[in-house]
Amino acid sequence: MIVHPTAIIAPDATLAEGVTVGPYSIVGPDCHIGKNTQIGPHVIIESQTDIGEACLISQFASIGGPPQDLKYRGELTRVVIGNRNIIKEYVTINRSTTADIGVTALGDDNLIMAYCHVAHNCKLGNHVIIANASNLAGHIHVEDYAIIGGMTGIHQFTRIGAHCIIGGASAVTKDVPPFVTASGNFAKLYGLNLIGLKRRGFSEETIQALKLAYRIIFRSSLLLAVAIQRVEAEVEALPEVRQFLEFIQTSERGICR
Repeated sequence: MIVHPTAIIAPDATLAEGVTVGPYSIVGPDCHIGKNTQIGPHVIIESQTDIGEACLISQFASIGGPPQDLKYRGELTRVVIGNRNIIKEYVTINRSTTADIGVTALGDDNLIMAYCHVAHNCKLGNHVIIANASNLAGHIHVEDYAIIGGMTGIHQFTRIGAHCIIGGASAVTKDVPPFVTASGNFAKLYGLNLIGLKRRGFSEETIQALKLAYRIIFRSSLLLAVAIQRVEAEVEALPEVRQFLEFIQTSERGICR
């Protein structure tokens, strides 16, 4: 470990082998920092926070503060962050309330750019990118490989599907299905995230099946339930098509259209 003399480490915090803590940073009580994680200067990791291995946390980030929720009454809740995450300057990640999943959780290999906010009870998967100054309200779930453009605001309890991309300065108030492109205030769908799907190695067969499913559901005049039945009858039941349909069928907030 390399801990700068001006850093403050709580007596019950645990720092694994290879951790570095920069000048004037604070690691508070009941915090656990994994191997080879780098904590820059002026970082505050307030309390009840687990951070995995090989993460990079830049200056002035604030992690593990209490949730900004009037229902919170000081319960012991946590932030749990996985491995190899990059958390840039001035990012704020709050602890959860005791509601629903009871934790604020980030998976592995995520990039959270400067000035972003991840609120209480959010759950991020793996390989998520959130660009500068975007704000996630409470209880938002973001699936793997989603990309959220800069200065985007997302309404609480919204779901963001895997491999989708949301354009910058969007306002998202409804669920965004996997594999699509969304943008605008309020966000609308603009087709599949074709560039992203090709970069991630999806087969041409899968892309064509998703195209057909998207066209039937969002570009026909059919009622949603009828459109889903038609997709089930006419589109090859690939795993990605089933994932696409299941996301839509289980939406509680409604889907961006």
